Amino acid sequence: TVYIETYGCQMNVADTEMITGSLLARGYGRVERPEQADVILVNTCAIRENAETKVFARLRELAVHKRTRPSVRLGVTGCMAQHLRDSLRTQAPQVDLLVGPDGYRYLPELLDAEDGALHTALRLDPNETYADVPVARDPGVRAWVTIMRGCDRFCTFCIVPYVRGRERSLPLAALVDEVRRLADAGTKEVVFLGQTVNAYRDGTADFADLLRATQAIDGIDRIRFTSPHPTDMSARVIDAMADCPKVMPQLHLPVQSASDAVLDRMARDYTVAQYERLVDRLRQRIPGIAFSTDIIVGFPGETAADFAATYALIERVRYATAFLFKYSSREGTRAAKWDDDVPDAEKGARLERLIALQERISGEVNRAEVGTDVAVLVEGPARRPEGWVTGKSPQFKRVMCPGPAVAGSTVRVRIEAATSHTLSGRLA
Repeated sequence: TVYIETYGCQMNVADTEMITGSLLARGYGRVERPEQADVILVNTCAIRENAETKVFARLRELAVHKRTRPSVRLGVTGCMAQHLRDSLRTQAPQVDLLVGPDGYRYLPELLDAEDGALHTALRLDPNETYADVPVARDPGVRAWVTIMRGCDRFCTFCIVPYVRGRERSLPLAALVDEVRRLADAGTKEVVFLGQTVNAYRDGTADFADLLRATQAIDGIDRIRFTSPHPTDMSARVIDAMADCPKVMPQLHLPVQSASDAVLDRMARDYTVAQYERLVDRLRQRIPGIAFSTDIIVGFPGETAADFAATYALIERVRYATAFLFKYSSREGTRAAKWDDDVPDAEKGARLERLIALQERISGEVNRAEVGTDVAVLVEGPARRPEGWVTGKSPQFKRVMCPGPAVAGSTVRVRIEAATSHTLSGRLA
């Protein structure tokens, strides 16, 4: 039996589904609690130091199962295993296995070895796509589909290319077959995943081709993707988004900073003016599109003027939502060699200002929908109030309303109230 805990982004969740599928195919059973498991795996993230700190604390807690049941195997998989390959066993001596993002197919063989030694699969493989590895997803309205692995961008703050390797894409035919199987199983929405998802290219087909091919699959009602890079948002991709009704009018478009000087130090390969022209072009081609973004506060060298420019960009673009972070140095990145010269207190103050601004804008954007009818893909019962259901609008906003409504159905909801995070109303 195997128990897996997942930390980090949605790509890690998708990797856990693949790890689970591979082990189930080899006769393992999945359990819901570590005390039931013969194998305990922690699938990890290395984007921020705080995530690694949490994992080390959790490994110490899980080690009790090895003390009470010595046959239990405890493994660390994913980005943290790759990033801390030389030090993790020293910091967590209870660990039996270290498996990086390109080593998942070797997990069954590593688990078969019961000699008490540390077993590893940490080689980055430029050809590994896992196109032939089964995926074990829980039934649901939405499915996440990894279409490419790795990243070629090498942004100076990011560890991903070093722990997930270079870009490689799954074959278009394999992805279309997978989405067809999902449709046959009742999935209504697919979300394509990739570190730079719109850089997808399998040799002959690009990301626009994938969107159009998925548009033609009966049973799939909605298509989304994350996270694109602004410089890969080509005219072909924009045209495909505009031409395909199933591609939802919602886009996560990371900006990171609105200072050209900071963007240059980040190696983001676009200017603020280019980013804003892209936003304008997308709004012209896709009416009603909602944007979200990522922003890093306090990157090395960020001045008060740089921060003010970022604050002003948020006011101009009016994102529906934003993921806002204080910069933290990551060993192994280029920026880690630079002076982290923005004091932590200043980073915190700047972050609080952005959070307050975005909360206000999100509230204003959402309240503008009061009185409108919204098409909601129902996901299931809401936690509260009792008898209500919850789902997502085309703009990926959470909507709640009194039922009844069946999960997987699309209903029209007349919006009656809104907060910065949720819309609510009645079936129209």
